[in-house]
Amino acid sequence: MARYNDRRTEHLLRRAGFGATPDELAFYGEMSITEAVRTLVEYDDIVDDVDGKITKPGYVAITAQGQFMPWTNIAHARQRWLFRMVHSDRPLQEKMTLFWHNHFATGYNKIQGALGGTEGARYMAAKASEDPGNVRGQIEMLRDNALGNFRDILLNIAKDAAMLVWLDGRTNTRAKPQENFAREIMELFTVGVGHYTESDVYAGARVFSGWNLTRPGANGDPAQHYEFSYIANNHETSEKTFSFPIYSNGSKTIPARSAANGMQDGIDLVNALAANPDTARYLAAKLYRFFVSEFTDPDPSFVDRIASVYLSSGYDMKQVVREVLLSPQFWDTRSYFARYAWPVEFVVRAIKDIGWTGYSVDDARIRLTNMGQTLYEPPDVSGWDAGQTWFSTGAMLERMNFAASLASNQKFNLARAAKPFAQTPDSLLSHFLGELTTPSLDSSVTAELVSYLRATGPWTGSDTQLQAKAPGLAHLIAGLPEYQFV
Repeated sequence: MARYNDRRTEHLLRRAGFGATPDELAFYGEMSITEAVRTLVEYDDIVDDVDGKITKPGYVAITAQGQFMPWTNIAHARQRWLFRMVHSDRPLQEKMTLFWHNHFATGYNKIQGALGGTEGARYMAAKASEDPGNVRGQIEMLRDNALGNFRDILLNIAKDAAMLVWLDGRTNTRAKPQENFAREIMELFTVGVGHYTESDVYAGARVFSGWNLTRPGANGDPAQHYEFSYIANNHETSEKTFSFPIYSNGSKTIPARSAANGMQDGIDLVNALAANPDTARYLAAKLYRFFVSEFTDPDPSFVDRIASVYLSSGYDMKQVVREVLLSPQFWDTRSYFARYAWPVEFVVRAIKDIGWTGYSVDDARIRLTNMGQTLYEPPDVSGWDAGQTWFSTGAMLERMNFAASLASNQKFNLARAAKPFAQTPDSLLSHFLGELTTPSLDSSVTAELVSYLRATGPWTGSDTQLQAKAPGLAHLIAGLPEYQFV
């Protein structure tokens, strides 16, 4: 099936997803932009059956010795998420899950170090439907709430077992308040640097004292698991005063409460942070950099509009993201290819563009680490640096090696698909540049690609020649600097 030559649809699916197959381009390309955005945003209308396609013919493969158990094996969990990125009919849900994974950055290794590998995978990646104790891992929680209410996401993350280990909330007691989560909920998750004080951090630590973990159940029972528990005896009960309003009447002080009622302190602070106008602007700027452009500072009018939608909708991320995807800044042609592809975006897009028959996402999982991104393992609580920092010499070489490996794996399929366009080197190149879209290439780049096709003698377009040249051409295009933008 030929691709739809619609730069707008391609732009939308690179940003609101991970690129697009020809079938996806045809599906969305028949719609108006408003209809396409509605379909992406209203993904709950689409059946989520992608996990049931794992190991089925016609889909990218996974690799497992023995049973595939992504709820207890982190390597399997990483493969399942890559599989979802390639094949989900809800691309925006996966894209927003990745956004939140970076926003609430939590690393598996610390969880594994504290609780063991099986438990670490469980609290990061398990689906409640597959876990004997109905554990819902952090990423599954974020996926379920990908376009949910930000206040609810924030409260869920404050109670999340992995987060309580990651930022040491499980040790936060009245005798020894632990400041890590209190600091990051303000600095990284909501209002941002410059909008809170060190006194706020200390007050926040006391607010969340007693938000700990327990492990009920019998030892040896597979259903036994760690879960959030408010432990009243660990809560510091005095009043806590902040530099910003906590309540709608302007009061900045959470009143003293009995230990039994002290969990409300944390709920009040979560509500205040979700409602803070600085949170609205912080999220709007971050969404601009993620969806619109890394090449320009966030447009003030964009930030104002998105922040206004966030606040007026009661923190509804579905309305917020819909507004982002329909904004004039998103559709400004200067925003096309105006963001550096994260390694996982590059890998998934290349698989969609080049093909996956007989290819395992486990090969991509291993290479992603060498590119600088391991799913479920942000480098620290700030998440991945993104932007140009992705492109060290070694990381770029790994991208090129991945492209070569994938293209070689798909050489027969690439040659077969290219056969109708093999009359001349120029027509073949035009076909491949339609499949692996880039910003406009300089004439010297296209001349070098044509020279590659002509390098071994007269062009005939034979099957043998196509099998030799098609994978090399796909590799060269995917390895171009221009292909590293989305």
